[in-house]
Amino acid sequence: MEEEQGDKALERKVGEAMRRPFIASISGKGGVGKTTLTALLLKVLLENEVDDVILVVDADPATNLPEALGIKIDKTIGDVVEEFRSKMLEFSEQGVDKPSILSYWVLRDCFVELERFDFIAMGRGEGEGCYCYVNSILTGVLTRILKNYTVVLMDMEAGLEHLNRRVDRYVNTLIVVVDPSAMSLRTAERIIKVTKEVNINPEKFYVVGNRIPEDLEEKIANFVKSIGYEYAGTLPEDELVARYSIEGRPLLSLPSSSKAVKAAKEIAKNIGLID
Repeated sequence: MEEEQGDKALERKVGEAMRRPFIASISGKGGVGKTTLTALLLKVLLENEVDDVILVVDADPATNLPEALGIKIDKTIGDVVEEFRSKMLEFSEQGVDKPSILSYWVLRDCFVELERFDFIAMGRGEGEGCYCYVNSILTGVLTRILKNYTVVLMDMEAGLEHLNRRVDRYVNTLIVVVDPSAMSLRTAERIIKVTKEVNINPEKFYVVGNRIPEDLEEKIANFVKSIGYEYAGTLPEDELVARYSIEGRPLLSLPSSSKAVKAAKEIAKNIGLID
């Protein structure tokens, strides 16, 4: 009976994933607030009544998202890759299928199953050229597991390298975070160009502003619209977010009354994450 109920639960999860795939990458230049937005969107989603099956991916080698979410991870994909490298000769001598072993290790050691969502972090290995390799392992893992989720939120690395490595290939919603700087807007402009060059074809392109002054919001919204984005809203300056970050408190524990959480809820509606 328990096994039958487990099978039905799995079927329900997969069925939900087939009905409502929302796979979003959140990118932009360094320091604009990608991790903050990812955490706030997850908080809004967890407070929503829809029974989504959620995967959160920290695809930034800096690996700041676990702290923002208040979760503990033992290993990143980069850590496992380094361990695997040290045993490659042994595996070669045994004649085993090395890619299958590595994929198994990643899912065994890096995949964190929590009560309301699952989590995996890319991290970064120490060896020469390992960054590209870790990216490729992450992409391979996502290929295997994305079909099991209704919502995937990916906190991407700063800049454009993830696009060149096609980590975003399965994304249907691309979100770029900008702050009130010309550099962040130029990054947003380059991102939308590179997606076309490398044949990444999301259904929706959004920009989210972070700490944008009210008198600049319309101007920035008009600019990003002119280059192919929809402006999804602005995260305001919120002293609670700053305080939680300084004190090392998870953003998921922010009160729903905080300015940033309220703004994130409107953004989530605008991008179709919640109704």
